[in-house]
Amino acid sequence: MNEGERLTELAKRRGFYFPAAGSYGGAAGFWTYGPQGAALKDNIEDAWRDRFVVREGHQEISAPDIMPEPVFEASGHLDGFDDMIIECADCGATHRADHVVEDATDIEEAESLPNEEVMELIADHDIECPSCGAPLAGEPVENFNLMFETNIGPGSSSPGYLRPETAQGIFVEFPQLSEYARNQLPFGVAQIGKAYRNEISPRKSLVRVREFTQAELEHFVDPEEDEPPLSAVADVELPLYSGEAQQAEDGGQQQLTVREAVDEGVIASDWVAYYLGVAKGWYERIGVDMDRFRFRQHLPGELAHYASDCWDAEAEIDGDWIEITGFAYRGDYDLTKHADHSGEDYTVFKQYDEPVTVERPTVDPDMSYLGPEFGGAAQEVADALEALAERDPDAFDGDEVTVEVDGDSVTVPVEQTGFSVEEITESGEHVRPHVVEPSFGVGRLVYTVLAHAYSTDEVDGEERTYLDLPAEQAPTTVGVFPLMDKDGLDELAHEIAGDLRGAGLSVTYDDSGAIGRRYRRQDEIGTPYCVTVDYESKEEGSVTLRERDTTEQRRVPIEELTDHLVALSEGETTFDTL
Repeated sequence: MNEGERLTELAKRRGFYFPAAGSYGGAAGFWTYGPQGAALKDNIEDAWRDRFVVREGHQEISAPDIMPEPVFEASGHLDGFDDMIIECADCGATHRADHVVEDATDIEEAESLPNEEVMELIADHDIECPSCGAPLAGEPVENFNLMFETNIGPGSSSPGYLRPETAQGIFVEFPQLSEYARNQLPFGVAQIGKAYRNEISPRKSLVRVREFTQAELEHFVDPEEDEPPLSAVADVELPLYSGEAQQAEDGGQQQLTVREAVDEGVIASDWVAYYLGVAKGWYERIGVDMDRFRFRQHLPGELAHYASDCWDAEAEIDGDWIEITGFAYRGDYDLTKHADHSGEDYTVFKQYDEPVTVERPTVDPDMSYLGPEFGGAAQEVADALEALAERDPDAFDGDEVTVEVDGDSVTVPVEQTGFSVEEITESGEHVRPHVVEPSFGVGRLVYTVLAHAYSTDEVDGEERTYLDLPAEQAPTTVGVFPLMDKDGLDELAHEIAGDLRGAGLSVTYDDSGAIGRRYRRQDEIGTPYCVTVDYESKEEGSVTLRERDTTEQRRVPIEELTDHLVALSEGETTFDTL
């Protein structure tokens, strides 16, 4: 049984996650989080919100899961949000073409290759259908759009889509959100919510699914002025696997500080570098094993249509590297697209400290000339002249000026353009922000944290399985056990459990079976501490407090128990100091 299979077995048995709608045969790519998994997922989301929203001073919103079609026309998802698909001619099964290549060869990132090259690789390596074993050579590799389509309201006149990312819900609302930020750059807007992708071949449990949770931050910055507080993370060491290293025969991972990575140009964007530094500490906080972790730069063929540079945080599980976060510099792509399609203003007005007098080239074309000369294209010619005046005023120095309209060169006498240079006093300017985006896959983080926490040892001559989860992330903080379910021990145990819950701790109560077996059950779900109420508890007012990882025990006065557990769970003290 490999690592993923062991984890899936434990997850189902102990209530972390399991396939959805099993009574009806299930549906691939959909998973239900059980009581333990839902709690772990919530704890990871709370830790993310604390670090990337609260501590960074950002806003948080919650946008709809369904959005109208024009949103995705503007964003580019209707045309470019595709995966490669190949269909088996014998059994009709469909597969991710890049995945079948990766599974059958040493190629790691087939997604970055053109469809035609993937077809050639399938033929060259005699790759067979994973479902029936028939040869796939010669079958076409085509693009498949991953969005789920629906209709908004009755009929089909208002098509909509389940959002494939939470980001568009932020970008669309930028004009309103910038007002809440008092039009002051930089500012960030975060969102934790569901996203939906109609994956061709869901696999590896929570790794590739059709419904998942994202935690995304869109940080809007002035590209000319705003700089990140790099000094706060300058000395953080990053395990980096750059694009150059991936393409070199002897390339490999390198360890650089944030400052070194920026100074040496390994990471092009200071903002991306800053968030890599912040994120590394956060991954350690939630329990990601840093010996099985790296940041990998996207190769040119992998880059999303909106990104000028992107790094993935990846975790190793079962010998595979799994993306858990993408850090992209999106530029002004999204805001420009939504401004063009909606006609709304997607800029921020930046006030100058003092008014500035500038020379502004303008045109006022004589439409009585342009109309008869160019007919229906007259307005397009006028628009082209205006754009040229702004871009290259020197072009109007001669007697004639030439502009491009619908691919044709058009010449206009300068005297008919109304060209002039005026002095204008301006109090500020409109700035279209650039966007830095850390985008976290919460389900993949749950999977990674569980896989990296899965541990075994030997206790009392028996093999023990336990989850080495940080107390902050553990679904349950403390288990409370009465030694016997009689003689008032159960009443005292219930009272203690109630006091601990009142202090905000997650508590489970268990009076079933031998104490050793109860300990093992809690170890398997990662509960860091257990409290046993025995006869001495009634006589002397103390309980046995047990720590998960070492299995060590301490006698603790009942009146001090809550304070000790709160301090332990918040990292303010350690067990060996009790």
